[in-house]
Amino acid sequence: MKKAADCETMADVRAEIDRVDSKLVDMLAERWTYVDRAWVFKRTAAEASVPWRNREVIEKVRERASVAGMPPEMAEALWRLIIGWGIQYEEERLRDR
Repeated sequence: MKKAADCETMADVRAEIDRVDSKLVDMLAERWTYVDRAWVFKRTAAEASVPWRNREVIEKVRERASVAGMPPEMAEALWRLIIGWGIQYEEERLRDR
């Protein structure tokens, strides 16, 4: 693992991006296991989407991104997509129950 400032070539940068991408996929896959579990608890709910929770998640992600040096707008856009996929998945599961 190299820090970005320690990369001396484009090959170094690409290798580190590939390493981070692999970890991101692993983390998102782990997150997905919780989404898959959440719909079970939402079987008695009217909807899969919980607007106050969605806002809470977005606010936390924006704050964390800002602290971590990532554009909060980019983090928000990514998480809105992730949350949207989760809601769609849960709605399909709830519809099929």
